Amino acid sequence: MYRLCIFDLDGTLTDTLDSLTFSVNETLKEMGLLPVTADKCRQFVGNGARVLMERSLLEAGETDLGRLDEAMRIYGRIFDANCTYHVVPYKGIPELLTALRQEGLKLAVLSNKPHRQTVHVAEAVFGRDVFWRIQGQKENIPRKPNPQAALQIAEELGISPEDTVYIGDSEVDIATGTNAHMKTIGVAWGFRGRSVLLEAGAEHIASSPEEIIKLIKE
Repeated sequence: MYRLCIFDLDGTLTDTLDSLTFSVNETLKEMGLLPVTADKCRQFVGNGARVLMERSLLEAGETDLGRLDEAMRIYGRIFDANCTYHVVPYKGIPELLTALRQEGLKLAVLSNKPHRQTVHVAEAVFGRDVFWRIQGQKENIPRKPNPQAALQIAEELGISPEDTVYIGDSEVDIATGTNAHMKTIGVAWGFRGRSVLLEAGAEHIASSPEEIIKLIKE
């Protein structure tokens, strides 16, 4: 039996696409640029806010990225005020988290979303007593797929990587778990889909939260 589950947030535990798309497009609107579609935004997320805005600016026609710092300042302000906009947990996720805790597993969140908003979203949706650690992107810690943050979470709990499961919806998450020598489970309901997870080398792909419990018990 595994002892620790580390979850990605966006596209794994919570459907945050509306909040991300809204914040990106409000940023572009303030800059006098055309909006991006929700489908494009879905493709752009996963590598942190700066990469999200880089890709969004390029999509909006800013090919030299000379306004990236301006975009980051505006996006930071807008997203901070709207990071819970239309955010909901995926069906079955609250029940999954309850079941894992009843089995004695520790739970954590590790996201490339900025740390402040990661904590805000996770606590607003799930409460403050579900996760042992909620961690987003910080300047002094390399973002996923670098395994440093995942390994630090496990180390602080005194749990080995071999007793840890990393669960996420993207190629970035699969690479993170693999780099940390943790069991990886991809979720098919998120922002990327089954084919991307297979190409990324996911050990297992769950089609529903219920399947995650079965995979962990196996």
